[in-house]
Amino acid sequence: MRTKLIAANWKMYKTPEQARSFVVAFRPLVPGSSRVEIVLCPPFVGLPAVVEAVQGTRIGIGGQNMFWEKEGAYTGEISAQMLKATGCSHVIIGHSERRQYFGETDDTVNRKLKAALSAELQPIVCVGELLEEREAGLTEEVLTRQCNIAFSEISGIEAAPLIVAYEPVWAIGTGKTATPEMAAEAHRLVREQAAKAFGDEPAANLRILYGGSVKPENAKALMSQIEIDGALVGGASLDPHSFAKIVAAAG
Repeated sequence: MRTKLIAANWKMYKTPEQARSFVVAFRPLVPGSSRVEIVLCPPFVGLPAVVEAVQGTRIGIGGQNMFWEKEGAYTGEISAQMLKATGCSHVIIGHSERRQYFGETDDTVNRKLKAALSAELQPIVCVGELLEEREAGLTEEVLTRQCNIAFSEISGIEAAPLIVAYEPVWAIGTGKTATPEMAAEAHRLVREQAAKAFGDEPAANLRILYGGSVKPENAKALMSQIEIDGALVGGASLDPHSFAKIVAAAG
């Protein structure tokens, strides 16, 4: 059995004080969440506050992005080692917004993935198709390409900490959600590509999250699909009560 993982992507929301207040309100709402792994991904400036606020809990902390070099003249960038030193256990790589607004490519995702694994961070690698790609029947082609390049030159042993998040781009922030069956089919495609890259056993153990407008109202139906191992939650993770309901749906 793969342990469900519910990750909060706060994007560019919450000051450090707001992030701390979230954790204070959230902690009492998930006292029995030992069966579900929880990861909070605040903006970089909020990481120290959240790391401190979750002390004594099983809640993990993740960065929303990273660069592939360890250090250097890369103004505005953050390395995997910096995230690790701050207290992060996870990092999101290749989110659709990074691809859409900041020039992320499948190749840069691969470079970041290798750097994260080398630094012993658990990467949450995002893949997913645009609306026009789904309507053109290209979902399988897009996911195959994204996975093949992202997973390139990584062994099954190295890939053990890897987590993948399938995020249909047309469902992010639009209120639209892939049906549980649509999401499960996409997850099967990702797992097939993982098997080709890493072997059957690593692919069977790979956790694949769904990330497209997950809310308390649809979380239980999504989590009931055997192929869906959790969720990467955006807007609904900004409120502690809403996010706690999604965690409960996974448990």
